[in-house]
Parts: sequence; structure tokens; C-alpha cells
Amino acid sequence: MHSTQSPKSANTAGASRRSPPDWLQLDQQLCFALYASSLAMTKLYKPLLAPLGLTYPQYLVMLVLWEQDGISVSALGQRLSLDSGTLTPLLKRLEAAALISRQRAKDDERRVDIGLTPAGKALRAQAKSIPHELACASACSLEEISSLTKRLHALRLELSKAQASD
Repeated sequence: MHSTQSPKSANTAGASRRSPPDWLQLDQQLCFALYASSLAMTKLYKPLLAPLGLTYPQYLVMLVLWEQDGISVSALGQRLSLDSGTLTPLLKRLEAAALISRQRAKDDERRVDIGLTPAGKALRAQAKSIPHELACASACSLEEISSLTKRLHALRLELSKAQASD
């Protein structure tokens, strides 16, 4: 038996039966997927960071300092996309916990530098298991997490470019 419909028109007919996505539905929104994922991620970190005595924002500060000890407050804020009003209380709590020290730069009194204390440096060894625990909880390999992270950094860069051009 011979069909009067070509394979191309059959595919088109099947596609027309499926309605296109409604881009104004919440589950179609990239912004909501990122927001909800961020909330879930922060909740996941809470029990992982509790043994270290850190909150999630404090952990982010420590990650930067483990990479670059002796960074200025302004450079730390730029790296984390945090303003000084948000960063200062975090730093005060980390200093009270004896994990960091803050001091005025010798060459420029306007600049405050952040340094790790011995306890802050030692905390890094305790945090080493966190990426693996995160991978297990997310059912992703570390390679998959790395790939997704790179893609999200690229997305953030493009969004920043678009925002700058406005």
C-alpha cells in the first residue's frame, strides 16, 4: 500500500500535533531553574559545612582565601560579587572564629587585607571531602559537575556582557 504522505509531511504533521512550549510557564524559565537549584544547593551544603563551623557564604570566602591568601577586602568582594556591606559581617564572624585576620595594608592604609590564620589554613584539609559529597548527593560525577560549572560561568559572562551593553 502506497501512502500519499511523504516522510517529510508525516513528520511535520506529527510535530504540529505537539504544541510548542509555553515560554511563560514557570518550569520553562531558566531563571527559576537556577534560583531553585541555588536554594537546593545551599540547603545541601548546610549539613556538610556544619562540622566546619561555616555557613555557605563563609565557605565561599574561605574558598577564595585558600586559593589566594592575603587578598584585599575589595578584591575578595569582586571575586564573590559581594558588596562591602554584605562582606564585612562575614569577615567579622570569621575573624571572631580565629579563621582569618584583617589588617590595614602597610603601603595603603585605605586597603584592608585578609589573611588566613593557622586554624583557617588547617580547615582546608577538613573541607576536602565536600566536593565529593556534593557529587554523590547530586548523582553527578565530578567531571559532570565541572562541565556544568564551566557552562554556568560562560552563561554568567554572557549575561554580564548583555547587562553592560544596556
